[in-house]
Amino acid sequence: MTKATMLYKPVGMAFGMLGGMAAGALFQRTWKAVAGEDDAPDAHDEERTWREILAAAAIQGAIFAVVRAAVERGGAVSVRRVTGRWPD
Repeated sequence: MTKATMLYKPVGMAFGMLGGMAAGALFQRTWKAVAGEDDAPDAHDEERTWREILAAAAIQGAIFAVVRAAVERGGAVSVRRVTGRWPD
């Protein structure tokens, strides 16, 4: 395991958790703007339609994927700046 990888693992995990929290907050704000509701539908929400549930899941998945990619890429770039090597 390279020094860059050893540095990246704990930093990546910490930023991953922060990114997850940021993505959750961003999803809540996005859902409120899109649907005009404070709470997004849950798959077990009996009063919600399939359309609402699947739309919420698609939006949430897209937001989490983009935030995760940005956090991981930013972490790798930061490690390269500090160590001079791309993490494995």
